[in-house]
Amino acid sequence: MNITWDAEKYTKEFSFVHQYGNGVLELIDREKAKTAIDLGCGNGALSRKLKDMGLDVIGIDSSPEQLGIARKDYPDIPFIEADATSFSVDDPVDIIFSNAVFHWIDKDRQPDMLKHVSEALTPGGQFVFEMGGYGNNRLIHRELRKAFERHGYSYRMPFYFPSIGEYSAMIESAGMLVTYAFLFDRPTELRGDDGLGSWIRMFIRTPFIVVNDADKEAAIISEAVENLRPDLYHDGRWYSDYVRLRIKAVKP
Repeated sequence: MNITWDAEKYTKEFSFVHQYGNGVLELIDREKAKTAIDLGCGNGALSRKLKDMGLDVIGIDSSPEQLGIARKDYPDIPFIEADATSFSVDDPVDIIFSNAVFHWIDKDRQPDMLKHVSEALTPGGQFVFEMGGYGNNRLIHRELRKAFERHGYSYRMPFYFPSIGEYSAMIESAGMLVTYAFLFDRPTELRGDDGLGSWIRMFIRTPFIVVNDADKEAAIISEAVENLRPDLYHDGRWYSDYVRLRIKAVKP
């Protein structure tokens, strides 16, 4: 999925995305690793964490906007512009890490991505990641679909949110063995009085291509937000109904 990011706003207002990645780092067996790739590194914040763990890390991302931030903030880390479904490296690495990236990749491209991950790992290498899982943002997407239909548009789901079983099978078909998998709810606080609307405008981009009308887009978002208020607005704060899939696999 190709979108142009407002990288400065993403870094400033949606820092929770990479902050939650800190828990994923705990799955890494550091004693068996020296080199790493942060796949879908974004602004490089978690690449920095990997380097601070003593790993020789490379960041890979397809967004030049995000990589611009990463290179400015972390000049001691090499960052490469490449697509997760087609990347390659000269030398295999011990760890491929990723946070909040793979659900952006269409389902039919997932086998390509996992194939390249497997090829980029050393024997015994670790594949550690978190992504949106089955049921992620179910309430938000349901209300957006209804709002689209009221205005005469079809809503195309822009993400892939798999179950443990579905995604584990894909990983093992690519030549890796799943050793840990956890699907869990993580309601996440969104900043500000317009927290949910701002979140939708940042992350739910491609469905609005068919709208192509700023006033109608604003009306759709406003209607969805108001209909979600009873479920996702509590004690003066907005929340997103996240469900995350966290997995560790190894290459035999």
